[in-house]
Amino acid sequence: MKSLLRAALCALLLTVGTLPAHAAPAPEAAPAGAAAAEAWTPPLSTRGRYVVDAAGNRFRLRSGNWDGAQGSWNGSGDRNDPATHHSGQNANGIPLGLDRVPMATLLADFRALGLNSIRLPFSNEMLRTTTPVPDAAVAANPALRGRTPLQVFDAVVAALTDAGFAVILNNHTVTTRWCCGLDGNERWNSGRTTAQWADDWVFLARRYRENPRVVGADLYNEVRRDVLDDPNWGLGDHHDWHAAAQEAADRILTEANPNLLIVVEGINWFGLPVDGFPHGRPTLTPVRTLSHTLVTSHKLVYSAHFYGYTGPRHSGATGIGETSDLRYQDMTAEQLEQTLYDQAFFVSAETGAHFTAPVWISEFGIGADEGGAAPRTWFERLTGHLTRTDADFAYWPLVGWSTTATGAPGGDTWALLRYDTAGRRSGVPDPGDWRTARWSGLVATPGRQGPVPAATAWYQLTTDHRDHNASLLTRAAGDWDGGARKAVCPDGSRLTGLSHTGGRGLCVDSGLRAATGGHTVVRDERYVPAGGDWAGGYTKYQCPQGQFLTGYSLRGARVSAALCAPARTALPAGGRTLWFDRGDNRPEGTPGADYAAGHYKGQCAATEYAAGIAFTTRFAARPSPAALLCRPLPGPDAP
Repeated sequence: MKSLLRAALCALLLTVGTLPAHAAPAPEAAPAGAAAAEAWTPPLSTRGRYVVDAAGNRFRLRSGNWDGAQGSWNGSGDRNDPATHHSGQNANGIPLGLDRVPMATLLADFRALGLNSIRLPFSNEMLRTTTPVPDAAVAANPALRGRTPLQVFDAVVAALTDAGFAVILNNHTVTTRWCCGLDGNERWNSGRTTAQWADDWVFLARRYRENPRVVGADLYNEVRRDVLDDPNWGLGDHHDWHAAAQEAADRILTEANPNLLIVVEGINWFGLPVDGFPHGRPTLTPVRTLSHTLVTSHKLVYSAHFYGYTGPRHSGATGIGETSDLRYQDMTAEQLEQTLYDQAFFVSAETGAHFTAPVWISEFGIGADEGGAAPRTWFERLTGHLTRTDADFAYWPLVGWSTTATGAPGGDTWALLRYDTAGRRSGVPDPGDWRTARWSGLVATPGRQGPVPAATAWYQLTTDHRDHNASLLTRAAGDWDGGARKAVCPDGSRLTGLSHTGGRGLCVDSGLRAATGGHTVVRDERYVPAGGDWAGGYTKYQCPQGQFLTGYSLRGARVSAALCAPARTALPAGGRTLWFDRGDNRPEGTPGADYAAGHYKGQCAATEYAAGIAFTTRFAARPSPAALLCRPLPGPDAP
């Protein structure tokens, strides 16, 4: 949430590129005394609430936002006049600082801050700009002269990864206009379709897929209301951020690079900031009831932004557009702690849930010139919270100017590193910056290190508005029940729960599936053995012996088919009938959490696999799932 939001909301109330990648110039030698790069092995993935490297070791994202390529123009006036750009800094559509500081010096300064990763914002406009950047924009890095913004971006990515940093690409804006108000960048599909947005992501992910230290795709920044419409989480329309993120993520992982982390931010703002009208910043709260299940497991990271001058229902506006809601910086320590948990940190704190994932606070920040007690206290409390919770984080912004283009004092006082026209540095690593102690405490606390054991992962399936086929093996075999709404667990998991109404399902990690793949679509009772009626009077779709449930389909509310996959080992028969048409019937402790809020749910025990679905076609009865056949897992697969 950048400061422009305040002015933009007040105004509301008042009234893919195809250029080839050029080889990056060889980085200059790092200055003497530069900190050594942290050892880690790409690619990155997740285990429960942690990001881990390829060796399974914790990789805490200690990141900074190196902005500029997303655009700096404020939206009015001459684009060539620095005064029309954020903080008087004309980024020229490339990462800031390349006009003032050699690349190697910048990277050494990043390392000295204790960073191991960089969030690198870009705009979709930048991908298509064919005009080379002005020579002055890369004055301190003359090897970059004559390059387009995307080619400069290529060089920056190469230099960062060659230096050992992990790079997470962030689609920050559609146009190169400063974010984040009523600026035409409110949603991922502002001025374009969701498919076009996903096309750009596929293009960029393919561009860097041979670089293993490009580790993540941060799908879109601060999704928010435009003049007329709100984004939503799960309504199924073209403003549905949950569905759009799912679509783009699956395309990135299947068409471009299956190794990337997929970073999904919550909703940053809905409604009009007027007392008495619905409004607020939901952030990650909708994840509790509707999470994402990707086609490649252990790649999902959720993110949220926190700035002291905003609040859970406060836009950050002052004067016109300001509401009576609390700002984060006005909260007591206890209020802030609870609010942070409710809006974001529950996702990582509540392990063993369908929504459990690492939470990356991918933007927070404050000015070096901030003198207010409340903002300073908020920053101390937030950095303390990030330290205590061992959270992943990214400060905004990393680089800024300390002087204007003419050498007068100016630029962005929020930047951790500030440079004058001669390249002289000031900021957190240097004397006199009040933020130094708080920052040093945050990055110096190691948090959890070393191997992270594999944790049981749970996945939610939803057929609310469309198919949810998270299995690549099943996708490769084609449409297994044309015209029905289908849901299939990710490869490497099994179906363990269903809701009586609402079309939701729950999957759990499992090594049960045979390596040969294949599946059986069950549409009748042919696999129910004689004398084996486990749900008298109900229609039963039962897997063949030696197979287990991985999916289901619905036509309207009625069960249409069951999808079964062969096991790699013999499966026990027998079992029990688990009814859930008149109330919840789930194991003690409800592992996986509530995957179908407001609906009755059934769930087999952790020591069982699901082998059949029963439902009724009686007059005036719901033909939706009513019972599961739960059978004991074979010994090696039982927890």
